[in-house]
Amino acid sequence: MIGYLSGEVAARDADGCIIDVNGVGYRLACSGTTLAGLPSVGQTARLFTHLHVREDILALYGFATEAERAMFEALIGVSGIGPKVALQICSAFAPDAFKRALVTDDVDAICSVPGIGKKTAGRVVLELKEKLDLPDLALVGTRKDTLSQARSALENLGYSPGEVRAALGELQPSEEESVEAVVRSALKVLAS
Repeated sequence: MIGYLSGEVAARDADGCIIDVNGVGYRLACSGTTLAGLPSVGQTARLFTHLHVREDILALYGFATEAERAMFEALIGVSGIGPKVALQICSAFAPDAFKRALVTDDVDAICSVPGIGKKTAGRVVLELKEKLDLPDLALVGTRKDTLSQARSALENLGYSPGEVRAALGELQPSEEESVEAVVRSALKVLAS
């Protein structure tokens, strides 16, 4: 199994990149997060990999961090989630933000990813909540309610679900933080 590749970025596009390792070009499908952090063509990069084997294809996926690769591998283990949808979720959530969504049962946040409906999002939360090493939040119910209300308020202000998800994903609100404080912090993130 290929654990990681280290080499020169030979090419990149919207779906991934080609890494030249000693004269062999490896095509990797990557999340938007990984692509955003990838150096320019001609520079050296190191990507952690997952080799996905199906009866008709071998596909190699690349990730900037081991945490993102672990998140991807957990997602493709969920019934009904394939590699393409798992990459979309990896593009939408940093690993810590995704764990926060699981801990707080934030199905709405996961539903904001294109191609994920409520039923699939509920299955993701149900199956992965037990499998992943999740942080212990004492006030899970309060936190979920606060984030849901903040999400609703931001969407009512005209921000798209993707913009709201990204802004809330960058925040680390405490359990005691009010909805208003979370919305103010998210608006600052959205304005920058």
